Amino acid sequence: MSNPTPATPYGTLPAASPLPARNPVSLPRLNELRERGEKITMLTAYDATFAAVADAAGVECILVGDSLGMVCQGLASTAGVTLETMAYHVESVARGLRRVQGTAWLLGDLPFGAYHESKEQAMRSAAQLVHAGAHMIKLEGGGWTADTVRFLVERGIPVCAHLGLTPQTVHALGGYRVQGRDDQAALTLKRHALELQDAGATMLVLEMVPAALATEITQQLPRCHTIGIGAGKGTAGQVLVMHDMLGVNLGKNPKFVRNFMDGAGSVRDAMANYVRAVKDGAFPEDAVHAW
Repeated sequence: MSNPTPATPYGTLPAASPLPARNPVSLPRLNELRERGEKITMLTAYDATFAAVADAAGVECILVGDSLGMVCQGLASTAGVTLETMAYHVESVARGLRRVQGTAWLLGDLPFGAYHESKEQAMRSAAQLVHAGAHMIKLEGGGWTADTVRFLVERGIPVCAHLGLTPQTVHALGGYRVQGRDDQAALTLKRHALELQDAGATMLVLEMVPAALATEITQQLPRCHTIGIGAGKGTAGQVLVMHDMLGVNLGKNPKFVRNFMDGAGSVRDAMANYVRAVKDGAFPEDAVHAW
C-alpha cells in the first residue's frame, strides 16, 4: 500500500493527478473548435494556484496578461510592467499547470517597450517568455506590428495580436474608449486585422470594438481566431480579466464584465460558469456588455 501524499503547510495545489481526459490544447485543437462553431474560452491568471483552478474549470486558454500591473501591482496602467515581471508570472503559471498536468494553452503578454524597437528585440523578448513556459506570445497594435508578427511566426513562435482598445497606448488613444466607431476607424481596424492574419497571427484579441464590427472582422479572418473583450458575442471566443469576473478588482467593473462569483460556491464554480456561459452563448449579451 502506497504512502499518502504528505500535507504541505501552504499547499494550495493538489499533487499531480492522473492524466486528464481532455487532450492538451494546441493550435490544431483551437482550429477544430472554431470549425465546429464552439466558442474558445480564455481567462487571465498570474500565479500557479489560480492557473490550476482555471484549467480544472475547463478554461482552454490562460493569458498571463500585463493587466497584472493593475490587478497585482496596483499600477495605474499596464505601461509600467517590465519583461522580467512578465517572465516571472509566466513561469509561475506554467509551474502550476505542470503541477496538475493541466491542458490549457498558455499565452504571455509582451509588455510595453519589449518589442517596439525592432523585430530582433521582439524575438529576444518573446524567447524569454517561451523559455518561461508560454506557448504563444501576445502583442498589441496594428500596422507596424505586422512585420514583427511575421518575423516571430517564421521563427516558430505562435502570435496572438491585439486590436481595438490597446491598454499599453491608452494615453495616445485618449483614455479607455471604444475604438472603431466611425467609418474610417472601422476600415483601419479591418485592414490591420487582415494584415495581421496574413502575417501569421493565429489569434486576435478585439477589445472594446463595436459588436457589429467585431463580428464582421471575425467573418473575414478564417485563419485567425478572434477573442473578444467588450466586443460582443460574434467573436470566435471570449476573454476576461480573472479579478474582474470574480468581482475582486480594485475599482468599478467595466460594462463588458459579468461577476461570475454571484451565486457560485467557489472560484472554480465561477470559472466553470463562465466557460459554460461563453460556450452556450449566454455571455456576453450584446445589449448589456457591448457597444
